Amino acid sequence: MLWLALQLFRLPIEVFAARPPAVAVARGRVLSTDAQAEAAGVQPGQKLSSALGLAPQLSACERDPQREAAVLMRLACWAGRFSPQVSLAPPDELLIEIGGSLRLFKGLEALLQAVEAGLTAEGYSYRIGLARTPLAAQWFARAALTGYETHASAEAARLAGLPLGVIGFDERAARRLAVLGLTHIGELLALPQAALARRFGPDLPLQLAQARGDLPDLRRSFAFPERFSEYLELPARVELAPMLLFGARRLLQALAGWLNARGAGLQQCVLQLEHEDIDDSQLVLGFAAPTRDADRLARVLRERLDRLALTAPVVGLRLVAEQIESMPGESAALFGEAGTQRIAPVVERLRARLGREAVHGIAVQPGHRPEHCTVAVDWPRADAPDAARSRPLWLLREACPLVEQDGRPQHKGPLQLLTRPERIESGWWDAGEGLGDVRRDYHVALSSRGEWLWIYRDTAGWWLQGVFG
Repeated sequence: MLWLALQLFRLPIEVFAARPPAVAVARGRVLSTDAQAEAAGVQPGQKLSSALGLAPQLSACERDPQREAAVLMRLACWAGRFSPQVSLAPPDELLIEIGGSLRLFKGLEALLQAVEAGLTAEGYSYRIGLARTPLAAQWFARAALTGYETHASAEAARLAGLPLGVIGFDERAARRLAVLGLTHIGELLALPQAALARRFGPDLPLQLAQARGDLPDLRRSFAFPERFSEYLELPARVELAPMLLFGARRLLQALAGWLNARGAGLQQCVLQLEHEDIDDSQLVLGFAAPTRDADRLARVLRERLDRLALTAPVVGLRLVAEQIESMPGESAALFGEAGTQRIAPVVERLRARLGREAVHGIAVQPGHRPEHCTVAVDWPRADAPDAARSRPLWLLREACPLVEQDGRPQHKGPLQLLTRPERIESGWWDAGEGLGDVRRDYHVALSSRGEWLWIYRDTAGWWLQGVFG
């Protein structure tokens, strides 16, 4: 097993619910800062009065554990794209078992790049730790000790060199350790574990054993919710719809991870827009085929937002997905052949721009007359039966008359008839309201330019009605 620990040491601005520069405080001291406050020199642990001296325009708000928990849970859903085995370590740490995902991401380096790119894009500041046990990974992250040792002996040496502060002792225990002259984990490991238990309680020897892998770390895995409903309070009022994409993207990333962890996809989700003085509005996002691809979700949302006029400023977003369906993973292509779902993102973008009713598929229905053989259906279209594959699905709106020379029909030159005539006739039952009675002899013809055409002859002459592929 290989564990990846993420420690958030600067939370995104929405956690503070204040305009930047902003800090979260508790008992008059700074606990966390946003990027602008940090750039002004404000650091965690400072008195609020000192921080205001560095940045007089600073916005300060009391620490909100509920907001922090919501951010951590949303991040856990996002982490589902890397592994279904995720654990929370409140208030600011997350653990992901990535050993089983390395082949999927083609190695550790590529997986870490994907993790870091996602965290950076969402505005998180973080530290990463890698180890064979979750507790050791947490300690490496707290010490900002990057890298990964492939040999257990080398990892044990790195663990022994960590400062004691990564364990998270309270002030009283830290003072006692300082009096004893102990500064590194290796010094604790060298002491009798029974003596450590008497002086510092049974939890310390247990933690050391779990970090080394001598005892199992039976922490609870994160339970991905049955229904996805995530809320994001915006740091400021938004009056233009395209500006909602940045905040909504965080919700979409969490949704994609949640779907991946559940082995599911969706064809519809709802983005609810919370307004200040009027009832909430909503934006329904539809997809041509079940998906859990975050980029596809974002593309459709971008198209919708670019054409949306807000009725009132938006102060919050909630993304809801209630109807999902099983979507197991697909095997990679053996010889690099293109997948059949490549057209789905194109259909989704066209529907977002033109409207759902403007983009549809074509299916075959019973009927011997070509004008009555096809019908517009929702995409994807049904497969055509064998009997219809010899006929083109691309028919002209009106049959085009062809000139006949020397007994051969002409279309940019003489046509070569490739098939024997196929007689199509009758239809008297809808003469008053439809095509009516017809008598035609159809041929597949080849033009001098290599076009495959569908032509027929009746009492009035030759006509072009369809084009193949």
